[in-house]
Amino acid sequence: MARVVHFELPADDPERAIKFFESVFGWGITKWPGPADYWLVQTGETGEAGINGGITRRSDFMTSTVNTIDVASLDDVMEKIVAHGGQVLAPRMPVAGVGYLAYCRDTEGNIFGVMQADPNAA
Repeated sequence: MARVVHFELPADDPERAIKFFESVFGWGITKWPGPADYWLVQTGETGEAGINGGITRRSDFMTSTVNTIDVASLDDVMEKIVAHGGQVLAPRMPVAGVGYLAYCRDTEGNIFGVMQADPNAA
């Protein structure tokens, strides 16, 4: 069974959002070392219930919280999404050292990510 493993919070002003979430919830937030404007969010200690996430600049399709679901085969799931009336908005892309990610839309207009773990992704 596929599970939600990551969330993304879009922000018009990431620095303002970071200050808010650090102050209100005590989350640890650090800049992603990659080229994009992306910050990693640590919501608790490793081994505790819950998931971690990220903060990114708001974009045309990233307008509300996006949950990412872990899948065994990204290609198989993207086929199923389309076959069942969904859409692939951003095709398979590598996330270095993490895996492969695609953004999709369900039949109700909700955007979500699907991630195939692969530590060799470049």
